[in-house]
Amino acid sequence: MADLEKDIIELEGEDGEAIKLCVERYFFYNGDEYVLLSDDCGDIAEEEVSHYVMKVQPLESEDGEEMEEFVPVDEDLMDQLIQVVEATFDNDEE
Repeated sequence: MADLEKDIIELEGEDGEAIKLCVERYFFYNGDEYVLLSDDCGDIAEEEVSHYVMKVQPLESEDGEEMEEFVPVDEDLMDQLIQVVEATFDNDEE
């Protein structure tokens, strides 16, 4: 099976450094859309892969184009979202 090309985004880290992340999947929780991101974009072998979950905020650019902004979530919600992601990954693998 051929690997599908992942969408790659660039975010600014806490120290101002650019971080390249790959979109693993989108999912919904309590009516809101979230995205699972990872730092494993396939271009370099990562020893340890980090995952991030962020809320998807739809935006409209000045020229009317639909865009997405990824917004961090608080720690309590993050714990719930991680459980959702783990459960859906387990279901997808079966």
